[in-house]
Amino acid sequence: MKLINRDTKVVVQGITGTQGKFHTARMKEYGTKVVAGVTPGRGGQDVDGTPVFDTIIEAKERSGCDASVIFVPAPGALDAALEAMEAGMDPVVVITEGIPVRDTIEMVARARQTGTTVVGPNTPGLIKAGESKMGIMPNQVFKAGVVGIISRSGTLFYEIAAHVTNQGLGESTCVGLGGDPVVGLDYIELLKWFQKDLETKAVALIGEIGGNAEEKAADFIASGGFTKPVAAYIAGRSAIPGKRMGHAGAIIQGSTGTADSKMNALRGAGAAIGEQPVDVAKALKKVLG
Repeated sequence: MKLINRDTKVVVQGITGTQGKFHTARMKEYGTKVVAGVTPGRGGQDVDGTPVFDTIIEAKERSGCDASVIFVPAPGALDAALEAMEAGMDPVVVITEGIPVRDTIEMVARARQTGTTVVGPNTPGLIKAGESKMGIMPNQVFKAGVVGIISRSGTLFYEIAAHVTNQGLGESTCVGLGGDPVVGLDYIELLKWFQKDLETKAVALIGEIGGNAEEKAADFIASGGFTKPVAAYIAGRSAIPGKRMGHAGAIIQGSTGTADSKMNALRGAGAAIGEQPVDVAKALKKVLG
């Protein structure tokens, strides 16, 4: 599994669109090495000094890019991701929301075949605090430190990061999994990575109702797969069963996927559970000192 650091050379697919252009500027402000952009038919242009190419292969040959962040609208996102994988980009961070589930299934299956780390889709992205960011999260809330963050939620991701920063702990690497029913990276793969990561001393796990990803993560922690401290927050406690809440993945069916089942599973695995987002940072501060 490949994440990012200050040496990652990023290509932005869909750089000439409004979102692509805006967030490329923010990523560069953060210190990310954005070395190229790709928009078919716009090769030869540049966006605020970043050269634009028609294809990723060309961008790779000319700029040495090795990771991709995708702002391509939903109908073209699968093709963009497949092109990135074909060219050896790793990780591939898919910001786009509204991608048909069938396209995402194909994307994730191809990623497994090629051994590519896909983050998302419908993700705010990932960040190595103080070094590099691929995504849309606000720059100012992150500060280099010792807490890894894994989140299914976008806004809570930023809020809890801000609380962790305010507690003086700072973050190591933070990853938004994405809010769709099917996503690339999951909690367990990231917990395995954080277990080995020397900079990460503890993890904030931000979940939400729907699916059983958090319960699986709890089983993994309980089995001894992850031994560092964990503090968790589950969003959507007041959700109505059967009603979709914001994210396509946030829907309760039967007794699985409820906030209670997730909190109980994580509590049983030894994680601290925050009643409010700020409690996650306070719990981590307590355990880390």
